Amino acid sequence: MDKIAIKKFAIQARNDLIAGVMQKAYEYGIDEKTTGNEAPTGALLNGRIFTAEEQTQRDELLHLIRSKGYVQVMEEIAYTWFNRFIALRFMEVNGYLPTRIRVFTNEQNAFQPEILTEALHLDLEGLDKVKVITLLEENQTEELYKYLLITQCNDLNSALPEMFEKIQNYTELLFPNNLLKDGSVLACMISNISPEDWTEAVEIIGWLYQYYNTEVKDETFALLSNNVKITKERIPAATQLFTPDWIVRYMVENSLGRLWIEGHPSDSLKSNWKYYLDEAEQESEVEEQLRKNRSDYAKIKPEEIKVIDPCI
Repeated sequence: MDKIAIKKFAIQARNDLIAGVMQKAYEYGIDEKTTGNEAPTGALLNGRIFTAEEQTQRDELLHLIRSKGYVQVMEEIAYTWFNRFIALRFMEVNGYLPTRIRVFTNEQNAFQPEILTEALHLDLEGLDKVKVITLLEENQTEELYKYLLITQCNDLNSALPEMFEKIQNYTELLFPNNLLKDGSVLACMISNISPEDWTEAVEIIGWLYQYYNTEVKDETFALLSNNVKITKERIPAATQLFTPDWIVRYMVENSLGRLWIEGHPSDSLKSNWKYYLDEAEQESEVEEQLRKNRSDYAKIKPEEIKVIDPCI
């Protein structure tokens, strides 16, 4: 796995996506200095009239900005799109998309989304075929791609509801422009990270999440070293670190694995473990207590074991 390339992409993707959603917000009259007012029906801005849906989405966005702050909201929306893009890429490379139609590339892994060439043959929940035909006839490729990508995300909601929440709000409003252009976030994702890295292990997702926050983490530690009080929004970037596969295996083998092996000795099962540590020699009193524990463990059934994962 080329972690240098993955880190470089994630850092650049964060900056590009934040800039992209800020640009979209600006197109709707919203920026850091002036967040504007709710749009009246039929409002005209930058030479275009808001649709009723756009007005509702813009008003929702303004309410959120007043609550959380402009920068925080822009970063959250950029992060949402980053999460969805890398999840979709992982799924398409590994053949996990229900439609089997690739959303970013063709079968040769060129940045030519198959979802565009197969637009009329897609079977996605909520897909408006009339809208697809209209956008095709009007040659609105970028708008069509945006619509298909959002529809694909919504279609995956039933299978992965936490990753793919229904997109029918300000998140859709701030879908970045020009994602099909050379040098876009999507183009770089395809060219900078090899397909093999996406198939090597699911942990590429974890590394991408961690590297995405590299600059925020560095800035946060710099503030702390200068005794500057940090905001609560910075805490996750500085404290939430990805746990590599070998550490996970070490923890599981020496916790759940130990509990099971001590009650159900099995050399064949333990032989597949790379990080298990045998019990050290103990004093007689301790050893006697351990024997009692093992007797209790022998009565445990797998479905009775409860495990807590404190990282969430």
